[in-house]
Amino acid sequence: MADLKAFAEQLVGLTVKEVNELAKILKDEYGIEPAAAAVAVAAPAGGAAAPAAEEKTAFDVVLKAAGPNKLNVVKIVKELTGLGLKEAKDLVDGAPKPVKEGVSKAEAADLEAKLKEAGAEVEVK
Repeated sequence: MADLKAFAEQLVGLTVKEVNELAKILKDEYGIEPAAAAVAVAAPAGGAAAPAAEEKTAFDVVLKAAGPNKLNVVKIVKELTGLGLKEAKDLVDGAPKPVKEGVSKAEAADLEAKLKEAGAEVEVK
């Protein structure tokens, strides 16, 4: 059983080049179709890359400029953030500043749409 575990660890540690070599050997010498082998070995490598993509689940909505309708932008910022009127005005006056940080992609898109509708220049990071 320990030998199988060690073998599995070796397979998981293979580079893409080594996986391609292994697939070629399996096909040429043993007649085994490499697609199944490549998928089995590539799956753990893909799994390792997935957490890096998952890390970008938090987005920052940054107000770059208030635009021509500053009053409307202040009202929207106040509504979206729960800040008081003075704090919302200070945020808009101090642009570029983050309106909300660490929000989901959907919420960031919603905030961006509302702010742009009010005439603001917005960036999602």
